[in-house]
Formats: sequence, C-alpha cells, structure tokens
Amino acid sequence: MEMQTTKKQKSKQDWGTPPDFKSAVERRFGPLAWDLACHDDGRNSLTDTTGMFGPTVDSLKQDWHKIEGGYLWLNPPYADIAPWARKCKYESSKGAKILMLTPASVDSNWFRESCLHQCLTLALNPRIKFVGANAGYNKPLMLTVWGHDVITADGLPLVDLFNQWRWK
Repeated sequence: MEMQTTKKQKSKQDWGTPPDFKSAVERRFGPLAWDLACHDDGRNSLTDTTGMFGPTVDSLKQDWHKIEGGYLWLNPPYADIAPWARKCKYESSKGAKILMLTPASVDSNWFRESCLHQCLTLALNPRIKFVGANAGYNKPLMLTVWGHDVITADGLPLVDLFNQWRWK
C-alpha cells in the first residue's frame, strides 16, 4: 500500500476511484458514459476501455460535448486542476454533463474562475479511500457537477449550488 501525499510534483497522480464511490455516483446521477482522464490500459477507468481518454490522447483537445450516453467522468491529475476546470466550464456551455472529482480547493483561483456559481459543488462526506491507498485521502474532496439541466437520476432538482453529499 502506498501513502497518499498532496505535495506538488511528488504525489501520485493516478489514484483509482473506489468502486463504492462509483456506485454511489451512478445511483445519484445515472451511468457514466466516458472517463476523461485515465490510464491507456483502463486500469483506473470508471468506464469500459471503449469509453475513455488515456494519457496518449490529449483529453483537453477533444470535443467532450460530442460524447453521448450520460455523464462524463473526470478525476484529473491534482497537480494542475486549472486547465481541466476551464475545459469543464467550456464544454458544459456546449451541453456536456461532467462530474469532476477534486480536492475541495474552494479558495483556489481555478475554483473561483471556473466553478463558483457555475456548477453544482458537492463537498463529500466521508472522505474517499482511493484504490491502492492505505487510508482515506488526507484532504477533503468535492464533486463538481457540470450541465445546464442538472437533475439527478433520483429525480432531485438542482436547488443549492453548494452542498454536502453524504455519499456512503
């Protein structure tokens, strides 16, 4: 088991999202159609290998809004979230529905510029233990939900743009 760290340029950037969290996300939002940032071999993908962009494909240069079939999943490299958040903002303006898992960096420039008042932000409780980690992630995480008509699979309308989700 490997220790998780948040030190820039030193931390592991490809932690796998745990299956129990994926199940909770799909219960609330519906099936995931595409994984926007995973390994080429699909080992950390939340979708099958036909619905993913790995490191050999520059996901940031793809037209995410043209992908059909449900929500797009994004657990980006945490060392530089800003370009991913900008891409989510842009692609959602074109109709893409995106779920992005990141540290709850609500004091960051990327959050203020690309997320605040522009998407549903769910602070996650309890903390997530990534696949291969020996403990829960050492910082709070959040799920940002992008899409103009954010209605969850369980029929709940978007009311608050910032809330806490007890996913477990």
